[in-house]
Amino acid sequence: MEEVKNRFVTIKNHINGAPNESDFEIRSETIYTESKQVVVKNMYVSVDPYQLNRMKSHSSSQAAINFSAAITLGQVIDAYGVGRVVASGRPDFTKDELVVGLLTWGEYTIVEEGRLLNKLDPMGLPLTHHVGPLGFSGLTAYGGFFQVCKPNKGEKVFVSAASGSVGSLVGQYAKIFGCHVVGCAGTQDKVNLLKEKLGFDEAFNYKDETDLKSTLKRYFPEGIDIYFDNVGGEMLEAAVANMNTFGRVAVCGVISEYTGGGRSAAPDMLTVVYNRVTIQGFLAADYLKCYGDFISTTAEHLRTGKMQALCDISHGVESVPSAFIGLFRGDNIGKKIVQLEMNE
Repeated sequence: MEEVKNRFVTIKNHINGAPNESDFEIRSETIYTESKQVVVKNMYVSVDPYQLNRMKSHSSSQAAINFSAAITLGQVIDAYGVGRVVASGRPDFTKDELVVGLLTWGEYTIVEEGRLLNKLDPMGLPLTHHVGPLGFSGLTAYGGFFQVCKPNKGEKVFVSAASGSVGSLVGQYAKIFGCHVVGCAGTQDKVNLLKEKLGFDEAFNYKDETDLKSTLKRYFPEGIDIYFDNVGGEMLEAAVANMNTFGRVAVCGVISEYTGGGRSAAPDMLTVVYNRVTIQGFLAADYLKCYGDFISTTAEHLRTGKMQALCDISHGVESVPSAFIGLFRGDNIGKKIVQLEMNE
């Protein structure tokens, strides 16, 4: 039996509005491992907006899938990440192997049999790539764009929250595929990054715009064929108002509505009917069947420089709450990751 001293992040109360530092605490524990368990030293873990819905006293998302189940007060919070095995009671994992899967917002994870955990081949790429573009954010972007949006070359694509972990990848997939891509973000620096580093055809700062419907008409005078929605609210309404006949909307997230500060989206359903617009919500888990294609395609794009990985890294378990809170202020550029093993 192994004994491990662990520090981890937990919530002290349910969070039904915007998260604050006072909602979180760092706890210490001594954990004892048993047979058939794997002890993983967490190296890099993902910080994602959807976790806020798990922290609420109630959210419709909590009953949808295990990954979105409610978080119990005081308990460790699971998250996708990369780590190293420090002890194993299973024959399929050995000490010092790199692994990727469902870890925790803590220094160590005790992985029970049946929990998502796989050996990791870095493929010559940084470990952070396997949390970002080669992790669930990447699968979300890949599955959402190619399976939900079903693009055709030359189509006009709009991406909201385009400098975020998913949007930044969607825009790049769309450009490589041969689409005309416009993105929006919340600062001029992010707008410049979209055009200068990621290759978007156009981008704009939505905070500078007073009429989003007119803004999108300006950027899409011939209409939008595909809208990849990460924010919901007024942006979804404006995009639907500018959709072409048989346009497709992939609803990935509604971050503008997570904290309760923004109003819920109410697109003009008459436009949806007469323009025969498809609006589909989806989860990354829906597209595990294309995981192999996603990994091989994306890794090749990263190696050849066709795609750029945007990773925004904080350091230490103490930084997890502020990293998470910053997502709802738009602080991050690309995938928000916390590095937990400081000597790596």
